[in-house]
Amino acid sequence: MRSALILKPLVGALLAGALLAAAPLSARDVLPQASLDTAAQLRERALGDATAYALIESLTTEIGPRLPGSEADARAVEWAKARFAALGYDKVWTEPVAFPKWERRSERAAVVGPHAQPLVITALGGSPAGDVTAGLVRFDSLAALEAADPTTLRGKLVFVDVPMARTRDGSGYGAAGPVRSRGPSIAARKGAAGYLMRSIGTSPHRVANTGITRFDADVTPIPAAALSLPDADQLTRLLRLGAVDVHLALDVGWNGEYTSQNVIAEVTGRERPEEIVLIAGHLDSWDLGTGAVDDASGVGITMAAGHLIAQLPQRPRRTVRVVAFANEEQGLIGARAYAKTHGGADVIARHVIGAESDFGAGRIYGFNTSAPAGERATSDAIAEVLRPLGIDYLEDKGSPGPDISPLAAKGGAWGWLGQDGTDYFDLHHNADDTLDKVDPDAVAQNTAAYAVFAWLAAESEGGFGSGPKSDDAPAH
Repeated sequence: MRSALILKPLVGALLAGALLAAAPLSARDVLPQASLDTAAQLRERALGDATAYALIESLTTEIGPRLPGSEADARAVEWAKARFAALGYDKVWTEPVAFPKWERRSERAAVVGPHAQPLVITALGGSPAGDVTAGLVRFDSLAALEAADPTTLRGKLVFVDVPMARTRDGSGYGAAGPVRSRGPSIAARKGAAGYLMRSIGTSPHRVANTGITRFDADVTPIPAAALSLPDADQLTRLLRLGAVDVHLALDVGWNGEYTSQNVIAEVTGRERPEEIVLIAGHLDSWDLGTGAVDDASGVGITMAAGHLIAQLPQRPRRTVRVVAFANEEQGLIGARAYAKTHGGADVIARHVIGAESDFGAGRIYGFNTSAPAGERATSDAIAEVLRPLGIDYLEDKGSPGPDISPLAAKGGAWGWLGQDGTDYFDLHHNADDTLDKVDPDAVAQNTAAYAVFAWLAAESEGGFGSGPKSDDAPAH
């Protein structure tokens, strides 16, 4: 009896210890108060710092549009190397990214016949050259084009007229995207001579939105272009009056191979330099505007966030790495090269988390990470420091940014700093994407958020669940 009385409190103590060990970690367990205080100071300093906007202005003014493979692409790489070095990073280097080079030389289109008039169009990236005059056949959905009898399309110009919904989170883009990515191949397979589409965008202005398309291997590519929204509406009205013929002339196409560079910089960790918190934007842009919101803003925001961390009295515990990715626009080419080099099973766990700014320059309204339920203490702590910026913790929202997705596919954890994209597709891939559309105050709020995120992720004792993904592992 006496031995049972002695053992009872011992067993109770052991059970209590086991329950304590199994309990989820709190913010206090993974981050010292000093790190949280520094994050708050970073946040306030960033709100009054103009570095990010100055970088955006410099890139868009001194380099301008940065079509992958162009002369400006090479100048942008040199610009990024010089800016990283000037901003106090500990290491700056480049890694090569090879890809086929696509060029835009000239483009025009017009209605011919009794209602003759010019049309505002732009060639889709990946389109071949071509000079076509043909009757127009309109479809109000991609499904309708897929169902069309090929005999009605041979030698015709296919026109797919699908409006894109304006949304805060950009979900309308995903819904409309197949019109550009799949539509030209479907039309080519059915014998069409050319392809026109309503731009994937929301601008009321007479500007056309470009973007990449890739033709299936079993079809002969046909000239493919996007119409401004007013011109798409004009063609629809003209078709109500009767048959419409359109002349489409594109001098564009692939022209050899090119090697660009991912530009990479680090603030080296003081205790765990081999562990990496990655923040990023992409250096390239389409050639119609100056790529201010897509994605000079992301480059400026993340460069400036790392710069502010580099100015602190001590380095973060882990390394903060900033990447200006090459050739995102034509298929995440730089990101895929980076993941091939840095995404092996022996390396992926050391990429503690990654986040990309590539949705314009609107204010960030939401935050989340892919951390599993038992590893959310650091995410909770970050969310609390972000809250004064007007950023909510939205645990059921988010996804990896485009250039983070190849790492995420290999098991890397991701962070989501969700920008308000309500107006983003007024500018995306068109001539209106210029510096005057960038709000300096919104850029400062973004920079503050990225600085807080990167600092606390680097300071934390905890992780976010990064690790090699087995074939049957769930996606982050």
